[in-house]
Amino acid sequence: MWPCFASDISSMAESASIRALVGGIVDYAGLFPPAGLDMAAAVNNYASYRSGGHAWMLGRFVCPVARLDEFVAAMPAGAGEGPWRLSVIVGADDAADFERVARFNEDSCPATIDAAEVKLQAAAIGAVAERIPPGVRVYVEIPRGEDPRDAIKAVKAAHVRAKIRTGGVTADAFPQIDEIARFVRACYAAGVAFKATAGLHHPLRSRHRLTYDDDAPSGTMHGFLNVFLAAAFCYNGIGAADTPRLLGLESTDELEFSDDGVAWEEYRLSAAEIETIRKRFATSFGSCSFEEPVAELASLNLI
Repeated sequence: MWPCFASDISSMAESASIRALVGGIVDYAGLFPPAGLDMAAAVNNYASYRSGGHAWMLGRFVCPVARLDEFVAAMPAGAGEGPWRLSVIVGADDAADFERVARFNEDSCPATIDAAEVKLQAAAIGAVAERIPPGVRVYVEIPRGEDPRDAIKAVKAAHVRAKIRTGGVTADAFPQIDEIARFVRACYAAGVAFKATAGLHHPLRSRHRLTYDDDAPSGTMHGFLNVFLAAAFCYNGIGAADTPRLLGLESTDELEFSDDGVAWEEYRLSAAEIETIRKRFATSFGSCSFEEPVAELASLNLI
Protein backbone atom coordinates (compact mmCIF):
# COMPACT_ATOMS: atom_id res chain seq x y z
CA MET A 1 0.00 0.00 0.00
CA TRP A 2 0.98 3.64 -0.36
CA PRO A 3 3.42 4.41 2.49
CA CYS A 4 1.94 7.67 3.79
CA PHE A 5 -1.41 8.66 5.18
CA ALA A 6 -3.44 11.30 3.39
CA SER A 7 -3.71 13.34 6.58
CA ASP A 8 0.10 13.46 6.82
CA ILE A 9 0.65 15.14 3.44
CA SER A 10 1.34 18.85 3.66
CA SER A 11 -0.92 20.76 1.29
CA MET A 12 -0.41 23.87 -0.76
CA ALA A 13 -3.33 26.22 -1.35
CA GLU A 14 -5.16 24.40 -4.12
CA SER A 15 -6.87 26.47 -6.79
CA ALA A 16 -10.64 26.90 -6.77
CA SER A 17 -10.90 24.93 -10.01
CA ILE A 18 -9.01 21.85 -8.77
CA ARG A 19 -11.00 21.97 -5.55
CA ALA A 20 -14.22 22.02 -7.57
CA LEU A 21 -13.00 19.22 -9.82
CA VAL A 22 -11.90 16.76 -7.12
CA GLY A 23 -13.94 17.80 -4.09
CA GLY A 24 -15.72 14.73 -2.66
CA ILE A 25 -14.62 12.72 -5.68
CA VAL A 26 -13.21 9.55 -4.07
CA ASP A 27 -15.70 6.96 -2.87
CA TYR A 28 -13.48 4.86 -0.62
CA ALA A 29 -13.65 1.16 -1.54
CA GLY A 30 -10.90 -0.28 0.62
CA LEU A 31 -12.80 -3.58 0.97
CA PHE A 32 -12.29 -4.31 -2.71
CA PRO A 33 -9.25 -5.44 -4.75
CA PRO A 34 -6.45 -4.73 -5.08
CA ALA A 35 -6.44 -3.47 -1.47
CA GLY A 36 -8.92 -6.07 -0.22
CA LEU A 37 -8.80 -4.88 3.39
CA ASP A 38 -10.83 -6.44 6.16
CA MET A 39 -13.80 -4.44 7.43
CA ALA A 40 -12.09 -3.13 10.57
CA ALA A 41 -9.08 -1.81 8.63
CA ALA A 42 -11.22 -0.20 5.91
CA VAL A 43 -13.54 1.45 8.45
CA ASN A 44 -10.61 2.73 10.51
CA ASN A 45 -9.00 4.16 7.37
CA TYR A 46 -12.20 5.94 6.41
CA ALA A 47 -12.57 7.39 9.90
CA SER A 48 -8.99 8.70 9.66
CA TYR A 49 -9.57 10.22 6.23
CA ARG A 50 -12.76 11.95 7.45
CA SER A 51 -10.72 13.80 10.08
CA GLY A 52 -7.67 14.43 7.90
CA GLY A 53 -6.53 17.48 6.00
CA HIS A 54 -7.90 16.19 2.70
CA ALA A 55 -11.34 15.16 3.92
CA TRP A 56 -12.75 17.59 1.36
CA MET A 57 -11.78 15.08 -1.36
CA LEU A 58 -13.50 12.14 0.34
CA GLY A 59 -16.86 10.80 -0.77
CA ARG A 60 -18.81 7.78 0.45
CA PHE A 61 -17.72 4.52 2.04
CA VAL A 62 -18.43 1.66 -0.38
CA CYS A 63 -19.80 -1.53 1.18
CA PRO A 64 -21.70 -4.59 -0.11
CA VAL A 65 -25.24 -4.81 1.24
CA ALA A 66 -24.37 -8.32 2.41
CA ARG A 67 -21.74 -6.86 4.79
CA LEU A 68 -23.77 -4.06 6.39
CA ASP A 69 -24.04 -5.83 9.75
CA GLU A 70 -20.26 -6.27 9.73
CA PHE A 71 -19.88 -2.58 8.89
CA VAL A 72 -22.09 -1.48 11.80
CA ALA A 73 -20.12 -3.67 14.20
CA ALA A 74 -16.84 -2.13 13.01
CA MET A 75 -17.89 1.53 13.25
CA PRO A 76 -15.90 3.31 15.96
CA ALA A 77 -17.62 4.99 18.87
CA GLY A 78 -17.88 8.70 18.22
CA ALA A 79 -17.57 8.32 14.47
CA GLY A 80 -16.95 12.00 13.86
CA GLU A 81 -19.05 14.97 12.88
CA GLY A 82 -22.07 14.21 10.73
CA PRO A 83 -23.34 10.82 9.53
CA TRP A 84 -21.21 8.59 7.36
CA ARG A 85 -22.56 8.35 3.82
CA LEU A 86 -22.52 4.92 2.23
CA SER A 87 -22.73 3.63 -1.32
CA VAL A 88 -23.76 -0.01 -1.22
CA ILE A 89 -23.16 -2.77 -3.75
CA VAL A 90 -26.41 -4.58 -4.49
CA GLY A 91 -26.23 -8.32 -5.08
CA ALA A 92 -28.18 -10.72 -7.28
CA ASP A 93 -31.30 -10.55 -5.06
CA ASP A 94 -31.88 -6.85 -5.53
CA ALA A 95 -35.36 -6.91 -3.97
CA ALA A 96 -34.04 -8.31 -0.68
CA ASP A 97 -31.04 -6.00 -0.78
CA PHE A 98 -33.16 -2.89 -1.30
CA GLU A 99 -35.38 -3.96 1.60
CA ARG A 100 -32.23 -4.24 3.74
CA VAL A 101 -31.17 -0.76 2.62
CA ALA A 102 -34.54 0.66 3.64
CA ARG A 103 -34.32 -0.97 7.09
CA PHE A 104 -30.76 0.27 7.53
CA ASN A 105 -31.81 3.85 6.87
CA GLU A 106 -34.65 3.53 9.36
CA ASP A 107 -32.28 2.44 12.14
CA SER A 108 -30.39 4.81 14.43
CA CYS A 109 -26.95 3.92 13.05
CA PRO A 110 -24.74 7.03 12.57
CA ALA A 111 -24.53 6.27 8.86
CA THR A 112 -26.92 6.62 5.96
CA ILE A 113 -27.12 4.90 2.58
CA ASP A 114 -27.77 7.49 -0.09
CA ALA A 115 -26.32 5.62 -3.09
CA ALA A 116 -26.40 2.08 -4.42
CA GLU A 117 -24.60 0.36 -7.27
CA VAL A 118 -26.00 -2.53 -9.27
CA LYS A 119 -25.10 -4.52 -12.38
CA LEU A 120 -28.11 -5.13 -14.63
CA GLN A 121 -29.15 -5.89 -18.16
CA ALA A 122 -30.93 -2.96 -19.80
CA ALA A 123 -34.26 -4.82 -19.90
CA ALA A 124 -34.27 -5.17 -16.10
CA ILE A 125 -33.51 -1.58 -15.20
CA GLY A 126 -37.11 -0.35 -15.17
CA ALA A 127 -38.35 -3.13 -12.87
CA VAL A 128 -35.50 -2.68 -10.42
CA ALA A 129 -36.00 1.10 -10.35
CA GLU A 130 -39.46 0.58 -8.87
CA ARG A 131 -37.91 -1.08 -5.79
CA ILE A 132 -35.41 1.67 -4.92
CA PRO A 133 -35.93 3.08 -1.40
CA PRO A 134 -36.59 6.82 -1.08
CA GLY A 135 -33.52 9.02 -0.92
CA VAL A 136 -31.20 6.48 -2.57
CA ARG A 137 -29.56 7.23 -5.92
CA VAL A 138 -28.83 4.12 -7.93
CA TYR A 139 -25.95 3.69 -10.38
CA VAL A 140 -26.32 0.95 -12.97
CA GLU A 141 -23.10 -0.51 -14.35
CA ILE A 142 -23.15 -0.48 -18.15
CA PRO A 143 -21.72 -3.69 -19.69
CA ARG A 144 -18.47 -3.34 -21.56
CA GLY A 145 -17.88 -4.21 -25.18
CA GLU A 146 -21.14 -2.95 -26.63
CA ASP A 147 -22.63 0.33 -27.73
CA PRO A 148 -23.75 1.89 -24.43
CA ARG A 149 -26.42 4.15 -25.89
CA ASP A 150 -29.41 1.79 -25.54
CA ALA A 151 -28.48 0.91 -21.95
CA ILE A 152 -28.01 4.58 -21.12
CA LYS A 153 -31.42 5.36 -22.62
CA ALA A 154 -32.91 2.71 -20.31
CA VAL A 155 -31.08 4.28 -17.38
CA LYS A 156 -32.50 7.66 -18.33
CA ALA A 157 -36.06 6.30 -18.63
CA ALA A 158 -35.80 4.71 -15.18
CA HIS A 159 -34.50 7.94 -13.59
CA VAL A 160 -31.34 6.27 -12.32
CA ARG A 161 -27.66 6.87 -13.09
CA ALA A 162 -24.91 5.09 -15.01
CA LYS A 163 -21.64 3.54 -13.92
CA ILE A 164 -18.54 2.66 -15.92
CA ARG A 165 -15.88 0.18 -14.86
CA THR A 166 -12.52 1.74 -15.72
CA GLY A 167 -10.13 -0.98 -14.62
CA GLY A 168 -9.36 -3.92 -12.39
CA VAL A 169 -6.51 -6.20 -11.37
CA THR A 170 -5.81 -7.57 -14.87
CA ALA A 171 -4.86 -5.70 -18.03
CA ASP A 172 -7.98 -6.83 -19.90
CA ALA A 173 -10.19 -5.20 -17.24
CA PHE A 174 -9.22 -1.75 -18.50
CA PRO A 175 -11.40 -0.39 -21.31
CA GLN A 176 -9.84 1.33 -24.28
CA ILE A 177 -9.82 5.12 -24.42
CA ASP A 178 -12.45 5.07 -27.15
CA GLU A 179 -14.79 3.05 -24.92
CA ILE A 180 -14.58 5.62 -22.14
CA ALA A 181 -15.02 8.49 -24.58
CA ARG A 182 -18.10 6.83 -26.08
CA PHE A 183 -19.62 6.22 -22.64
CA VAL A 184 -19.01 9.76 -21.37
CA ARG A 185 -20.37 11.37 -24.52
CA ALA A 186 -23.42 9.09 -24.54
CA CYS A 187 -24.19 9.96 -20.93
CA TYR A 188 -23.88 13.66 -21.72
CA ALA A 189 -26.10 13.38 -24.79
CA ALA A 190 -28.79 11.56 -22.77
CA GLY A 191 -28.51 13.83 -19.73
CA VAL A 192 -27.51 10.92 -17.47
CA ALA A 193 -25.20 11.37 -14.47
CA PHE A 194 -22.48 8.78 -13.96
CA LYS A 195 -19.74 7.50 -11.68
CA ALA A 196 -16.66 5.42 -12.43
CA THR A 197 -15.12 2.57 -10.53
CA ALA A 198 -11.83 0.66 -10.38
CA GLY A 199 -8.44 1.50 -11.82
CA LEU A 200 -8.53 5.27 -11.28
CA HIS A 201 -6.01 5.56 -8.45
CA HIS A 202 -3.84 7.95 -10.46
CA PRO A 203 -4.58 11.49 -11.65
CA LEU A 204 -3.23 10.98 -15.18
CA ARG A 205 -3.00 8.13 -17.64
CA SER A 206 0.17 6.25 -16.73
CA ARG A 207 1.71 2.83 -16.32
CA HIS A 208 1.68 1.11 -12.91
CA ARG A 209 1.60 -2.28 -11.24
CA LEU A 210 -1.93 -3.70 -11.43
CA THR A 211 -1.92 -4.84 -7.80
CA TYR A 212 0.15 -4.07 -4.71
CA ASP A 213 2.18 -7.28 -4.98
CA ASP A 214 5.88 -6.68 -5.65
CA ASP A 215 5.86 -9.09 -8.60
CA ALA A 216 2.55 -7.88 -10.06
CA PRO A 217 2.42 -7.22 -13.80
CA SER A 218 2.17 -3.63 -14.96
CA GLY A 219 -0.33 -2.01 -17.26
CA THR A 220 -1.52 1.38 -18.45
CA MET A 221 -4.18 2.86 -16.19
CA HIS A 222 -6.59 5.68 -16.91
CA GLY A 223 -6.36 8.92 -14.94
CA PHE A 224 -9.21 10.39 -12.94
CA LEU A 225 -8.31 13.92 -14.05
CA ASN A 226 -8.51 12.74 -17.66
CA VAL A 227 -11.93 11.14 -17.19
CA PHE A 228 -13.54 13.93 -15.21
CA LEU A 229 -12.11 16.72 -17.34
CA ALA A 230 -13.34 14.93 -20.47
CA ALA A 231 -16.78 14.80 -18.89
CA ALA A 232 -16.65 18.43 -17.77
CA PHE A 233 -15.59 19.73 -21.17
CA CYS A 234 -18.64 18.10 -22.75
CA TYR A 235 -20.38 21.21 -21.43
CA ASN A 236 -17.93 23.31 -23.41
CA GLY A 237 -18.59 21.40 -26.62
CA ILE A 238 -15.52 19.16 -26.69
CA GLY A 239 -15.40 17.37 -30.03
CA ALA A 240 -15.60 13.65 -30.67
CA ALA A 241 -11.97 13.65 -31.84
CA ASP A 242 -10.72 15.74 -28.92
CA THR A 243 -12.29 13.64 -26.18
CA PRO A 244 -9.93 10.66 -26.69
CA ARG A 245 -6.95 13.03 -26.91
CA LEU A 246 -7.81 14.51 -23.53
CA LEU A 247 -8.32 11.03 -22.06
CA GLY A 248 -4.83 10.14 -23.30
CA LEU A 249 -2.94 13.03 -21.67
CA GLU A 250 -0.02 11.81 -19.55
CA SER A 251 1.08 15.14 -18.04
CA THR A 252 -0.45 18.38 -16.82
CA ASP A 253 1.66 20.48 -19.20
CA GLU A 254 -1.35 21.30 -21.39
CA LEU A 255 -3.74 21.89 -18.48
CA GLU A 256 -4.16 25.19 -16.67
CA PHE A 257 -5.84 25.25 -13.26
CA SER A 258 -6.53 28.56 -11.55
CA ASP A 259 -9.06 30.14 -9.25
CA ASP A 260 -10.89 31.33 -12.35
CA GLY A 261 -11.26 27.86 -13.87
CA VAL A 262 -9.58 25.18 -15.94
CA ALA A 263 -8.37 25.38 -19.53
CA TRP A 264 -7.18 22.89 -22.12
CA GLU A 265 -6.51 24.15 -25.64
CA GLU A 266 -9.60 26.14 -26.68
CA TYR A 267 -11.83 24.63 -23.98
CA ARG A 268 -12.55 26.62 -20.82
CA LEU A 269 -14.73 26.12 -17.74
CA SER A 270 -15.11 28.28 -14.64
CA ALA A 271 -14.75 26.82 -11.16
CA ALA A 272 -18.47 27.42 -10.58
CA GLU A 273 -19.33 25.52 -13.77
CA ILE A 274 -17.10 22.62 -12.74
CA GLU A 275 -18.79 22.43 -9.34
CA THR A 276 -22.21 22.24 -11.00
CA ILE A 277 -21.03 19.58 -13.45
CA ARG A 278 -19.67 17.45 -10.61
CA LYS A 279 -23.00 17.62 -8.77
CA ARG A 280 -25.20 16.95 -11.79
CA PHE A 281 -23.14 14.84 -14.19
CA ALA A 282 -19.72 13.40 -13.30
CA THR A 283 -20.21 12.59 -9.64
CA SER A 284 -17.40 10.40 -8.23
CA PHE A 285 -15.18 7.37 -8.66
CA GLY A 286 -14.69 4.34 -6.46
CA SER A 287 -11.12 3.60 -5.37
CA CYS A 288 -9.65 1.08 -2.95
CA SER A 289 -7.06 3.75 -2.10
CA PHE A 290 -7.66 7.30 -0.92
CA GLU A 291 -4.00 7.93 -0.19
CA GLU A 292 -2.73 7.40 -3.74
CA PRO A 293 -4.99 9.99 -5.41
CA VAL A 294 -4.15 12.54 -2.71
CA ALA A 295 -0.42 11.89 -2.74
CA GLU A 296 -0.14 12.02 -6.53
CA LEU A 297 -2.14 15.24 -6.81
CA ALA A 298 0.25 16.69 -4.24
CA SER A 299 3.24 15.48 -6.25
CA LEU A 300 1.81 17.37 -9.25
CA ASN A 301 1.55 20.52 -7.10
CA LEU A 302 -2.20 20.62 -7.64
CA ILE A 303 -3.11 20.39 -3.95
